[in-house]
Amino acid sequence: MAGGTDTTRSLTRRGLLGSAAAAGAAGALARPGRAHAARRDGRSVAVLGGGIGGLSAAHELVERGFRVTVYEHGALGGKARSIPVPGSGSGGRRDLPGEHGYRFFPGFYRHLPDTMRRIPFGKNAEGVFENLVEASQAGFARNGGREDLIIPLAVHPWTPQEAAQAVVAGFAQISNVPPEESAYFGRKLSVFMSSSDERRLGEWERQSWWNFVGADRFSDEYKRFFGAGIARNFAAAKPESASARTIGLMAEQIVYQNAMKPRGEYQGADRVLNGPTSEAWLDPWVAELRRRGVTFKLRRRVMGLDVRKGKIAGVRLRGPRGDEVARADWYFCALPVEQARKLWSPAVLAADPRLAGTGSLVTDWMTGIQFYLDRELPILHGHVSYVDSPWALTSISQQQFWTHDFAKDGDGRVRDCLSVVISDWHTPGILYGKPARELRPEQIAEEVWAQIKGHLNDTGRDALPDGARKSWFLDPAIGYRPGDRVRARNATPLLINTVETWAKRPDSVTGIHNLFLASDYPQTNTDIACMESANESARRAVNGLLARAGSQVDPCAIFKLWQPPEFEPAKQLDAERYARGEPNLLDL
Repeated sequence: MAGGTDTTRSLTRRGLLGSAAAAGAAGALARPGRAHAARRDGRSVAVLGGGIGGLSAAHELVERGFRVTVYEHGALGGKARSIPVPGSGSGGRRDLPGEHGYRFFPGFYRHLPDTMRRIPFGKNAEGVFENLVEASQAGFARNGGREDLIIPLAVHPWTPQEAAQAVVAGFAQISNVPPEESAYFGRKLSVFMSSSDERRLGEWERQSWWNFVGADRFSDEYKRFFGAGIARNFAAAKPESASARTIGLMAEQIVYQNAMKPRGEYQGADRVLNGPTSEAWLDPWVAELRRRGVTFKLRRRVMGLDVRKGKIAGVRLRGPRGDEVARADWYFCALPVEQARKLWSPAVLAADPRLAGTGSLVTDWMTGIQFYLDRELPILHGHVSYVDSPWALTSISQQQFWTHDFAKDGDGRVRDCLSVVISDWHTPGILYGKPARELRPEQIAEEVWAQIKGHLNDTGRDALPDGARKSWFLDPAIGYRPGDRVRARNATPLLINTVETWAKRPDSVTGIHNLFLASDYPQTNTDIACMESANESARRAVNGLLARAGSQVDPCAIFKLWQPPEFEPAKQLDAERYARGEPNLLDL
């Protein structure tokens, strides 16, 4: 069935409060230190990490009668949280709200909206899910005096000028990429859409996106749009090394969520929150989890896992009062991959050798900067991709979507925020001739502003006036060693799905009986590293615990990425051709 689930969930009050009988307790820790001891009845769970994966796991577990303690070193919400600008508030006003970049919830997200509907918010019938609002446009801005391409995503009262601009820009875009090259890309996308799962894993997972679309053979415009643009702007990935399977999955879902929306499969192609992320979503979520009985222990850094007889016997933590140990019946590691793999000691790897594959997974940088403006400046009713920017910039104007009033923040004179994501930190910019990671914060701000202006003001319009900018705020995850303000470091990198890494990514259910993974790097249907995959991974982990505990509680729903039923015959044929060593029928 289209839009179906791997497991059917019919949560009932009786089911949520039902028994979660589990296997026996692990042995006591041998290491000294203060211990957080749990009652050993098979129902205590230690969740390591309070990002989206950790909070999702805590939510599903506590609904099913488990006692959950979340251990977090930094701030709850992880990369998704809001980040107030320190010291920016005055006269009793709040600090200006900042973000890691911006939050958006594309139509193919299914798991996260399901969770959001179960987080109460005021009088909202569907909880914080009702805090999502639809963007009605997507923009692709060009520099060099070319008209920008604006694509309608929803019903929107366009002016005649906007409609004319869209027509002109559409023809301009088509003419820049030779027709035969556009036709080739269209055919390659059709090849992917009609490919069987067997071919996607066996062939496209082993090939880069760059090679899959034949970028080396075509024009610079083709390379910019179809080779680099899709991978860089939407996944912060290098097209030469990114898996064609991963980028192809994302590309087809973007097509489906727009083209198939009238069929009711995806509700809202592009959705954003109506306020700062923590205010509109995360703070109510944490409050609901506390109300349900989840315990949060902050300022705890995970130092190691102790293994005894093939199970996790406890977790070593460093807290505000020194070293601690935590004991539970079950353990969920919800840390990002660059932190989690530091915990895979020889004893852990001996208990589950497959975890060693995480050592070869690649991370890269994708983070943001906020520009605070003295006027409302809705550049577009949605996200803008700056096609020719060397740093692969995307942005959104926030105030038009927010019920949050900027006038109550900062010094009272800010009226809007242009939130920008920098996806390429390695390519030299246009002002200083250096990549972002080799510049000081103030230089990064000037470079980003110049690249955006070069796209928006290049046709004579003053769409982004310098006088509108009051201040800026770079994600504090970007830091510098003492005395070195040139070579930046990023404390929150992002997993990049490079060629042939699917097999190296573990399941959410590990080979260690009482250890599960709830993050964005295990294998999921969603595949790309994002909030949705972290939520899906957490659900898979909870289902694994329920199975091992012999619980009768309803499992979490797992949603598949939607595929048009019309393609099923072509995919079945392709599976047969792949088994015989033949190419896809459309792959000429």
